[in-house]
Amino acid sequence: MNQYTVLLVDDEEEVFQVIMKKLDWESMGFSIAGYARNGVEALEMAEELQPDVVMTDIKMPYMDGLELSRRLNRDFQNIHIIIFTGFDEFEYAKEAVHLEVEEYMLKPINATELSDCLKRLKDTLDREREEKLNVTRLENYFNAALPVLQNNFFVSLIEGRVTEENCGKFFAAYQIDMKGPYYGCAVFHTSEHHAMSVEHEIKERLATEWKSRVFSYLGNTLMLIELSSEDAIVQFTDSCDRFCKWAYRVMGAVVTAGIGRVCDNMANIKTSYDGAREAVSYRVLYGTKRAINIAELAPKEQETTLQPEDTRMHDLFKAIHLGLKEEIEKVVVNEIEKLHSNAQTVSQYNLAIMEMVGAFYRFCANNFLDFNDHLHGIQNPYETIPQMDESTLTAWMQEVSVELGEQLKNARNSTSRRLVTDAQNLVRERYMEPDLSLDTVCSKLGVSNSYFSSMFKKESGSSFITYLTDYRMQQ
Repeated sequence: MNQYTVLLVDDEEEVFQVIMKKLDWESMGFSIAGYARNGVEALEMAEELQPDVVMTDIKMPYMDGLELSRRLNRDFQNIHIIIFTGFDEFEYAKEAVHLEVEEYMLKPINATELSDCLKRLKDTLDREREEKLNVTRLENYFNAALPVLQNNFFVSLIEGRVTEENCGKFFAAYQIDMKGPYYGCAVFHTSEHHAMSVEHEIKERLATEWKSRVFSYLGNTLMLIELSSEDAIVQFTDSCDRFCKWAYRVMGAVVTAGIGRVCDNMANIKTSYDGAREAVSYRVLYGTKRAINIAELAPKEQETTLQPEDTRMHDLFKAIHLGLKEEIEKVVVNEIEKLHSNAQTVSQYNLAIMEMVGAFYRFCANNFLDFNDHLHGIQNPYETIPQMDESTLTAWMQEVSVELGEQLKNARNSTSRRLVTDAQNLVRERYMEPDLSLDTVCSKLGVSNSYFSSMFKKESGSSFITYLTDYRMQQ
């Protein structure tokens, strides 16, 4: 049975004794916490003892019972108040109903009435305690489930299942404090047997450096970050690059971090996630144990949304970006097989072929290429290509796709060479400045240290620091 405490307040000590002797307090679920002889003393004791009930007289020196009730209601709203008073004060006491006093009782105290009063009060206290316990249980359940709810929400975000108007509501409901104004996504790909330890270290190291949320998705560790400016993604890329190198050096874990494009609304984080996932796939070109920022790859693809008819071509376009001839030819065969198996009529087949040609035109336009340069004499592709048999169509698509992959690769190499040339020109112009360094050059060029360093060494055969030092020595 719940036991509640009572503080008695009266300037006449014999009243205490009468109240104590008339009732079996313990059997009713109460115990006397203490005695006070005036309102001032009662306030001090209430703060110390935190009683559930205060029984007080009205007429007392220093502070009367009504003033005490006002103070208790103001400072200790969970305390229930019973006022007992003489017959001539009863009308005065009834006028103070706004004090929310639980009961008014006349002296001399009637044991039966007081017992009934305390039983009613006990029922009230029991209900209040049960309600508080239920609320506490719900809060505990919610707090225990909150990390899972947050992770599920983040998964919904990167899958594009949260609208912009609902995003703020979920942030408030799930207690997520990410105010931006910019956001980005990183995907960390690692070997399976290192996945758990790598995720733990990401939380311990990167997540303490950058305001972010870390969770697992489809076997990778994802990191959603909050950025103060769009340019901050460059510093974040370098932080991820340092982490990947540290993970391999200390843990032996081969980690590749893909960094997506910056967005200005968390509801659009899916675009950043798609870019981060795409960046990870470039590890076959740029190597593992490093961070790859999709925005730094050349040529800089325009940020476009795939048309519905382009979605099924995603694997082919991805293979073209990577530029691996064997992979491109394999994916083309798969695309042709799907094309023939899905088309039920000649009309459906011809329509699918024309949609495929349109997808090639859009892909080339988004990557600053001209598809007409790769048609090999075909004047009207929308009429001619649907007439090709399966083997001819497969050979044509393989040839065109490989050519596009080579052109993209050449464009990347050209951009890399241009980046190195710009850096070398900066050195020639400013080599005498003592603060010229890798950091200042990368800041000037708007790229991360990791991407610039790998490109510079690949194109020039030496690190940037070595080049800068040698040039200064020559001068």
